[in-house]
Amino acid sequence: MTSTPSTASPEPRRTVTVAVVQAAAPLFDTPGAVARAEEFLREAAGRGAEVVVLPEAFIGGYPKGLDFGITVGSRTPAGRDLFRRYHAAAVEVPGPETETLAAVTRELGVHAVVGAVERQGGTLYCVALFFGPDGYLGLHRKLMPTAAERYLWGQGDGSTLPVVDTGTARLGSAICWENYMPLLRTAMYAKGVDLWCAPTVDDRDAWQATMRHIALEGRCFVLSACQFLRRDGLPADLHPVQGDEPDTVLIGGGSVIVSPLGDVLAGPLRDGEGILTADLDLDDLARARFDLDTTGHYARPDVFTLHVDETPRATVTGT
Repeated sequence: MTSTPSTASPEPRRTVTVAVVQAAAPLFDTPGAVARAEEFLREAAGRGAEVVVLPEAFIGGYPKGLDFGITVGSRTPAGRDLFRRYHAAAVEVPGPETETLAAVTRELGVHAVVGAVERQGGTLYCVALFFGPDGYLGLHRKLMPTAAERYLWGQGDGSTLPVVDTGTARLGSAICWENYMPLLRTAMYAKGVDLWCAPTVDDRDAWQATMRHIALEGRCFVLSACQFLRRDGLPADLHPVQGDEPDTVLIGGGSVIVSPLGDVLAGPLRDGEGILTADLDLDDLARARFDLDTTGHYARPDVFTLHVDETPRATVTGT
């Protein structure tokens, strides 16, 4: 008996086009920062991007090289006034700035993860804001500000660890050195993150190894968006420790897109602003997880368990 070759069509590829933006917004100019974010979202969408990631503290600013007049046991009046300016440039969530960006993603039909500085009362938080075709979707507050960032930002709690389902992939975010927290990574892997979004200002070569490691460990695509900032991007009355030459690079970029098997798909981008894009084959997720799923078939819950407290931690509760 002669067999007849199958005429079935091959399965269609499940793909998503993503973009990471490498740029900085003007410090202490919130309307200007929002306008730049909108500009980059539109440009990325014009290139076909369905998911766009902007760097850490893009709105609100990352004051690289400024010390805010702090020494151990002492703060200066000038440093307090500089913080006043930084506090004023932060955004309330939700607020007019998030509504502006929500209107843009609704219009464009894209998902976006945007780094920002959130203001809640007297405390600032470094956050990743999530947007989509339905508008503003939520935020992640950085759990542990790094080193001198603790002068400026409070700590998030476990209540803001969202994973957003776009309908084709699941988005999660870890900001800058949060990516070095193994237990945070494990908690996010357990939520099934497909697109790991890493807004950052870490421009070191070693950051590339971190992004490739997370892609391999989590068997997820990694989208890292880093700022590119020169001295002339700061107001003239500020004096960063790196010097006052206008073309001095304060944050050098290194944005990158990585596959679930650790292959670099785009970047790292250096020496200027820009947008990286890549067409991701989502079936690569299953291919990669065939031999490693760190919170599934490669886990040992009989030996290791992780408790994650996702309850909000308010200072005052009840009446």
